Amino acid sequence: MNDFDFFIGSWTVTNRLLTTRLAGSDDWVTFPGHSTCRPIFGGGGNTEEIVFPTLDSSGFTLRLFDVERKEWSLHWASSRTGLLSPPVVGTFTDDGGELRGDFYGDDVHDGKPVRAHFIWSDITPTSARWEQEFSADGGQTWESNWVMEFTRA
Repeated sequence: MNDFDFFIGSWTVTNRLLTTRLAGSDDWVTFPGHSTCRPIFGGGGNTEEIVFPTLDSSGFTLRLFDVERKEWSLHWASSRTGLLSPPVVGTFTDDGGELRGDFYGDDVHDGKPVRAHFIWSDITPTSARWEQEFSADGGQTWESNWVMEFTRA
């Protein structure tokens, strides 16, 4: 239930974003961010606000732990749309001493259904990595389209 405790606090973020998704592009843009994560429900959830100063936008994540199912749901919203995206759901696993989180869900990109996959990896007390992938073929192939490298502020 306390899987995201590592993320509580303030972070400096280096973002890499694929400029055109699901089109075979290899053109990435890099931009900064600043993130703050706060716990709720005694570790059974948290909220995060991330500000992208060079894009004049921000994002918000609500993470909740389903006690009965023993899994997390992650909900994202952008200041650009004001809409809450469908959640991705999953768990953390310990792979030989390394914590990794995999979260999957259905979403829409450019009006077409996609599978979304969020990956949390490379987790240390002072750093973490988040990556987003989309699949347009039901999860047979995946394209990474956003990577965030977090460093504790």
